[in-house]
Amino acid sequence: MPNLLTKLAYQTLQKGRGALSLAHKEMNIRLLKTMAPDVVVKTLPLEPEVIKALQKSMDALLEQDWQDGVDGVYPVELLFRAPWKDWALRYPLLWLDAPAVWDRLRRRDFQDLPKAINRQHYPAYYLRNFHNQTDGYLSNHSAALYDLQVEILFNGGADAMRRRLLRPLKEALTKQQAGQLQRLRILDLATGTGRTLQQLRSALPQAQLVGCDLSEAYLRQAGRWLAEQPAEVPQLLQANVEDVPFVNGWFDGITCVFLLHELPRSARVNCINEACRLLRPGGVLAILDSIQPKDSPEFSALSENFRRIYHEPFYGNYIHDNIEAHIEAAGLVLITAETHFVSRLWLAQRPV
Repeated sequence: MPNLLTKLAYQTLQKGRGALSLAHKEMNIRLLKTMAPDVVVKTLPLEPEVIKALQKSMDALLEQDWQDGVDGVYPVELLFRAPWKDWALRYPLLWLDAPAVWDRLRRRDFQDLPKAINRQHYPAYYLRNFHNQTDGYLSNHSAALYDLQVEILFNGGADAMRRRLLRPLKEALTKQQAGQLQRLRILDLATGTGRTLQQLRSALPQAQLVGCDLSEAYLRQAGRWLAEQPAEVPQLLQANVEDVPFVNGWFDGITCVFLLHELPRSARVNCINEACRLLRPGGVLAILDSIQPKDSPEFSALSENFRRIYHEPFYGNYIHDNIEAHIEAAGLVLITAETHFVSRLWLAQRPV
């Protein structure tokens, strides 16, 4: 009975997150058509069967998320953990920020970034307003709103998708380490505000965790949220994923979540090569990113709408890129590739 009640609570929570996300999107579209009709983007219609398939895929995601918690891949408590108070306080800021977003769209100024930043510290592809968000990834304001924006974008399923890498990663590492998981060293590339690190810490509490990101502001936010939980705070460092300051073979596992689609192809390849360099023989790389049409053709219109609505300059190249080929060219062996809702998971290993 307790498990049943807890599952019902989880399902209710997720349906509530989904309903609020959809309501926000609908309200935003109506307001945009009224206040800034000149920046409304024409999108492809989603046929009823696509919407039905999308809901079925979300239901499967949530069922697997629950089952992994029951099976002990991570604590069930993790399914309910989110910065609810912070999100509630910050939600009005999304609406206060909307006029600035509309103005940026009207001007098509996608490099509207804080004047104080030193542009020489960042690669050119990074200096833009990804997702049309104010300040790109380069301010405390942006970092404060990011997780809430992503939750709304994915109808409350962002964390559940991130957790899809935990079971296969944990199983692969357990096999390689003969169960001695407490000595593991795991790196989270482009850790952002640390959501994946929080989940790794719950699933692998004895592992030594490191997160790297280019944004000082996002690392500060990650540090604040990670410090709220009674556990060791992972090491956080500012670094480019193409050149991470660790010696060869230092890590047992590396994760890379929702990054590759925001990189140009050359940087995408460099990132995967760098991950291979950092992995020890037998080490495991887990990449979680957007679906691609070749694996999820039924959601092609959804992918195209995402590209049109949000400023994602490298997404069009990403969805047609051969990630499996890049993994193999880097010297890694692909273990599995799976689709979960609108995310794609690749798990690869460096040969022993």
